[in-house]
Amino acid sequence: MRPLLRGWVRCVAAGVIAVGVPAVAAPASHADEAQPDLVVSSLPTSSPKPGETYDQAVTITNNGTAAASDVTFRVRLTRGLDFTAPEKGCTYTVVADQVRQALCKLDQVIEPGGSVTAPVRFAVSSKGLLEVVEYGTGRTGQPPGSEGFDDSYRRLALTVDSTADLVAVGDEATAEAGELVKVTATLRNDGPGWIHNQESDDQPGLLVRIPKGTKAVQVPQECAPFGIDGPTGPSEPGHPVYVCWHSDNLLEVGQSLGYLFGLKVTSASGQTRGEVKATSVYDIPPAFDKNHANDTAYLTLHVPTRGGSTSSGSSGGSGAGGSGSGGQGNGNDPRGQSVGGSSSGGAQTSSSGSVTDGAAGDLGTVPSRGRLAGTGTGRSVLVAAIGAAALVGGGSTVLLFRRRSATS
Repeated sequence: MRPLLRGWVRCVAAGVIAVGVPAVAAPASHADEAQPDLVVSSLPTSSPKPGETYDQAVTITNNGTAAASDVTFRVRLTRGLDFTAPEKGCTYTVVADQVRQALCKLDQVIEPGGSVTAPVRFAVSSKGLLEVVEYGTGRTGQPPGSEGFDDSYRRLALTVDSTADLVAVGDEATAEAGELVKVTATLRNDGPGWIHNQESDDQPGLLVRIPKGTKAVQVPQECAPFGIDGPTGPSEPGHPVYVCWHSDNLLEVGQSLGYLFGLKVTSASGQTRGEVKATSVYDIPPAFDKNHANDTAYLTLHVPTRGGSTSSGSSGGSGAGGSGSGGQGNGNDPRGQSVGGSSSGGAQTSSSGSVTDGAAGDLGTVPSRGRLAGTGTGRSVLVAAIGAAALVGGGSTVLLFRRRSATS
């Protein structure tokens, strides 16, 4: 098994339906007391297309010694899925992280050894991609508790037959030799699918190679040094390559995540540039991203030569085939400095949070010079990934990540 991000990185999977451990049924108050013991059959897996409807039924069987009445059957869907026509006896709500929930009261008594069926129907939205369905009841027929998943309350991961397009957006600036300068590397999701990977620790990421002749003296906390095949330690200045990713591993359609780096020009002159690559935290292109023409962009610095001129070159922008970012923005980094513009098309944009300082000085006192692209305002202190988030409204808890094998 691959060490989970080399054992030091942890991430929170926001928008997770539930996180947890195998459930343990509560012990009976008396050893000989008759009780229901409900189990639910498994839904078949599927790869539906956007716009299609998933329509299946599960069987609820009573393996206990007492009848189960007033049974509550619950279904929860991640935000790329939604319920179809309302079912009789069901109450529908939206709980944390846009999760759709149905609580249905079954009008049948389930005798010991008996069974009933319950439908599970939902439609796939245009942004559906990596989805999760929870369904079932409690062991005695009460609403599922917080213990997690077992034979009475199950979880199904669905991969929709769709795609999501990760785009790298670069930046461009002018700096004198010895000067500190700000540049922003950006990861954007052009859809059509939203991205929330709850099945693997190989999350969407942005690989950033520092331009030659410069040194990264201030680095976002959500960017870790990158080794041969993954992150190697916590955020710190001075490394040639970094990988950056969002703490909740969620990228909505049109959302941009910007990572602000402070670079000191050491030996560069003329033009120098570093690569920005849309990939994953292990630099493995995600299977859902079929368009690789816009995966690469550049951080370009123009450094005046002794004669006072700089060499011309291409803008930071996005990779070939991708749309570049917009003009000068008005966001702010945590030090109060201006951060660059939003991505094209009015997309939602998030800027990086705190930075890790080196000993070379305070970037907050250095103006950004000649910037053409960047990020916008928004959230994030992104420190990475595996963990747990519980839904409001009585959500249960279950571990949703698995480690990737060394050969995957």
